[in-house]
Amino acid sequence: MAWCLPLLVAVLAGFAVSLAGATDHIVGANHGWNPNIDYSLWSGNQTFYVGDLISFRYQKGTHNVFEVNQTGYDNCTMAGVAGNWTSGKDFIPLNEPRRYYFICGNGLCQAGMKVAITVHPLKHNATGDGAKSHGGSGGDAAAATAVPGAAMWLAALAVAAAAVAIVP
Repeated sequence: MAWCLPLLVAVLAGFAVSLAGATDHIVGANHGWNPNIDYSLWSGNQTFYVGDLISFRYQKGTHNVFEVNQTGYDNCTMAGVAGNWTSGKDFIPLNEPRRYYFICGNGLCQAGMKVAITVHPLKHNATGDGAKSHGGSGGDAAAATAVPGAAMWLAALAVAAAAVAIVP
């Protein structure tokens, strides 16, 4: 019977990931968050939806990320700072449909380390029941993502099951 628990954990973890349906947009793709990169070109090739993530990858201590308002973005200042991140692997949830502005606060905004994105509301499926269609193929997974935090709860359940599996 002990073999069942690891299998259950794997199934629940996979189910949680499939339900998440969110896209992690890695800024600059394989170039990361660095100076002298055209992030307008990168962001123009992305479609962001509520629930997605934008992530910044850079060498910790060298760069950082600040969310600012449009004035801060346009002038490379800290105007309207709404958040700052410094881990080098920053995952920022895009929780509402609006325009977001991010800059590097270490003086490298002028060298192109800034990106503006537009986050769109979730699309609704053809049945009109409000289920999320972004990131999924419909059906049960799309319906489950309409429940806020469903994937998080399933992931927590998977972790709890894994913890039980290692207790003698």
